[in-house]
Amino acid sequence: MSHGEATPSGELHKGLRQRHLAMIAIGGVIGAGLFVGSGVVMNTVGPAAFLTYAVTGAFIVLVMRMLGEMATANPSTGSFADYARQSLGGWAGFSVGWLYWYFWVIVVGFEAVAGGKILQRWLPDVPLWAIALVLMILMTATNLFSVASYGEFEYWFAGIKVVTIMAFIVLGTLFVLGLWPGKDLDFSNLTAQGGFVPNGIGAIFSGVVIVVFSMVGAEIATIAAAESSDPHKAVVKATNSVIFRVAFFFVGSIFLLVTILPWNSPELGSSPYVSALEEMGIPAAAEIMNGVVLVAVLSCLNSGLYTASRMLFVLSARREAPRWMLDVSRRGVPLKAILTSTLVGYLCVVAAFVSPDRVFLFLLNSSGAIILFVYLMICLSQLRMRRIIERTAPERLQIKMWFFPVLTIVAAAAIVAVLIAMFLGDETRSQILLSLLAWAVVLVAYAVLRRVAGPAVVEAHTTEEGLAAEQKSDVWMHEHGAAGDLEVDAVVGEGRLSADVIRRSDEEAYTPHGP
Repeated sequence: MSHGEATPSGELHKGLRQRHLAMIAIGGVIGAGLFVGSGVVMNTVGPAAFLTYAVTGAFIVLVMRMLGEMATANPSTGSFADYARQSLGGWAGFSVGWLYWYFWVIVVGFEAVAGGKILQRWLPDVPLWAIALVLMILMTATNLFSVASYGEFEYWFAGIKVVTIMAFIVLGTLFVLGLWPGKDLDFSNLTAQGGFVPNGIGAIFSGVVIVVFSMVGAEIATIAAAESSDPHKAVVKATNSVIFRVAFFFVGSIFLLVTILPWNSPELGSSPYVSALEEMGIPAAAEIMNGVVLVAVLSCLNSGLYTASRMLFVLSARREAPRWMLDVSRRGVPLKAILTSTLVGYLCVVAAFVSPDRVFLFLLNSSGAIILFVYLMICLSQLRMRRIIERTAPERLQIKMWFFPVLTIVAAAAIVAVLIAMFLGDETRSQILLSLLAWAVVLVAYAVLRRVAGPAVVEAHTTEEGLAAEQKSDVWMHEHGAAGDLEVDAVVGEGRLSADVIRRSDEEAYTPHGP
C-alpha cells in the first residue's frame, strides 16, 4: 500500500517495514540521557558506573522479555495496556494506558524545550519558545503524514545515534589500548582517585534511580510492531536484540568513558562524551555531540508523539477515551489522537515559559515515576498472563520468560526497591508523591467511568467470556485493523461496531470460532 492510499475506516496503515522496526528497536533506547546524563552517574558512582548501567540494563532486558512473551502470544496495538487489562482487570489497563500516555505527552513538551535550547547555540537571536514550537510542528506533521514517515524519520534518527556510539566505541577502544598516536595502554582511571568504588558498593545500586530513566523507550518496538506486516517477527527481533543493545551501547560506551576520564572530573556535567572526544583530540567535538544530542531529542519527540497517539487510540477502542479518537485519516493514521496528544505537548511548552518553576515543574515531577509504575504493571501482568496462556493456548508461548516466575518476581522487586529509594531521596521524593497523585486521579476517573457506563461494559474484557471472545478475534482484528472488539461487544449486548466492520469481517470469512 502506498503512503497516500486511503485505508478502510478504522484501520491503521501497516506501513512500518522491518528495517524501520529494526532501527527503532536498536536506536530507540538511546536517548539524550545517555549522552548528557551519564556524567551525573559517573560523578555519583565512580569508575564502577558501567556496572550500574549493567544492573539497570539487566532489569530492562527482563521487562522486554516479559513484553516479548506477551506480545508474540497476543499481538496488540495497545500492547502492555491490553495485557494489564486482560490479566489484572479493567482498572489496570485503564491505569497503564492513561499513565503511559501522560508520561509521553509530558516528555514531548520537555524534549521540545530541550531541543530548542540546543538550537539556540546556533540561533541565538531566535526566541526559545519559537524554536520549541517549530520542532513540535515539524514532528506533528511527520506523524500526521503517515506511519511510514514516522518510521523513516526514526530510522535515520536512530541510525545517526547508533553510528555515533559505534564510532565512539571504536575510537575509544583504540585510545585505551594504546593504539592511538602518542597514547599508551592505560586503565589507571579505573582505580585512581579513590579506587574502583570510591563511594561504596551501595552507590552502584543507588545510581540505578538515575540510569533507569535513560533507558526508557525499549518497549516502543512492541507497540510499533502492530503496524507492520509481520508483527511477530518484529517483536522477536526486538526482544532478542535488547541484550546486545544494552551491553554494547550502554555498558560498553560507559566503560570506555570511565577508563578515558577521571570519574570526578568537573567537566563531566555537560557531556562526558564531549570531554572524552576532546581528550582524544577530536576537533569540533562539542559541536559534533551537540548535533547528535539534538538528533536524540528529536527522535524522542517523534517517538513520544507516535506512542502517545497509539495508546490514546487503543484507549478509545476500549471505550476508555472519547470514541472520536478512533477517527483514522485517509493515510491510515489516528488523526485526532495525534492532534490531542500534540495539543498537550504544546501546552507543556507554553507552561515551560509562562510558569517554569511551578506549572512546568509540577508536570515534570508528576510524571517522574510513572514509567516505573507501568513497568511494575507489566511484571504483574506477565506473572498472571503466563498462567492463563499455559492453560488456554500454550502453543502461543513462542518466547518465554527465563526461569519463570523467579525472574519476574525479581524484576518486580527491583522496581519496588527503586521506588522506595526515590521516596527516601530528598531530590526525588516529590516525583514519587506527585506521580502517585497522578495515578490516584486516573483511578478516580476509572471509578467515575465505571459508574457512568456501568461495570458490565467497563469490565467486559476482563470476564472469562469476554476474554475468551477477545482472544478468538485477536488474529483477525490485528490483520484487518478494526478499531474495536467484535465478539466482546456482542457479549455485553452492544452489538458489533459498524456496518463496514461487519461487511469486512464477513468478506474475510471471520467466524467467532476462528483461531
